[in-house]
Order: sequence, then C-alpha cells, then structure tokens
Amino acid sequence: MKLEFDKSLVTGNDMIDAQHKELIGKIDRLLTYCENGEEKVKAIKMLDYLAEYTDFHFGEEEKLQEEVSFPGMEEHKKKHAEFKKAVEELHDMLEEEEGPTDAFVDAVKKNVVDWLFDHIKQMDQALAAFVQKESGK
Repeated sequence: MKLEFDKSLVTGNDMIDAQHKELIGKIDRLLTYCENGEEKVKAIKMLDYLAEYTDFHFGEEEKLQEEVSFPGMEEHKKKHAEFKKAVEELHDMLEEEEGPTDAFVDAVKKNVVDWLFDHIKQMDQALAAFVQKESGK
C-alpha cells in the first residue's frame, strides 16, 4: 500500500499542506517497514517520530486556529487528542508484539491512515477555508 498526498487532501493553506505531506510520507514509510518485515526497532523509531511530528503539526494547527478565532477549535482539539491516543495505543501494541504484525498494520490503516485522511478532508479543509476567508489570503 503506497500512501501519497493527492489533490483530494489539499487544503489550500501552504503550511498545513506541507506538514500533511511530511506526515503522510512518514506514515507511508512506517507501513513500508511493516509490510517488508523490517525489524521491530525500525517500526518503533518511525512510530516515535510520527508521534513527535504529529505533536508539532497539531500544535501549529491549533495556534493557527487561535489566531483566527476558529469557531470549531474545541472540537478540532478533541479530534487531535483522539489521534494522539491512537498513536500511543499503536506504540503499546508494537512494544508487546515480536514485530509489526498484520493486526498492527490493520490498526495503522484504520486508526492513522483512514482517520487522518478523513480529518484532513473534513476538519482541516474547513479550517483552511476559514483562515482564507478571515485573512483574505
């Protein structure tokens, strides 16, 4: 499974789109490690990086929401917290297993890939549209 940032994920906000490209690239690398049977350590390191980058990205989005007084800010933050929890659970799952199992890969696809793509297409695109309207950019 190859993950790519495509036009359906474009928000129109350069900062958000660049960070989404980075995030999706890291998730793709994690899945590649898992599907190629790479050792557990590589998958754990990539998941750790993904967690760190997610914290950074969500922080940037939340700052932007505060700057423009985005009306959906609280719900957006709750969704971010859900994603962070899902990544933590994946980390725990990976730590408990011998390596990346099929169940782990399925969980990544459901709890990370599907969640992120839906989040971008709904919440992040709405945020970017609001920012554009408010800032005239």
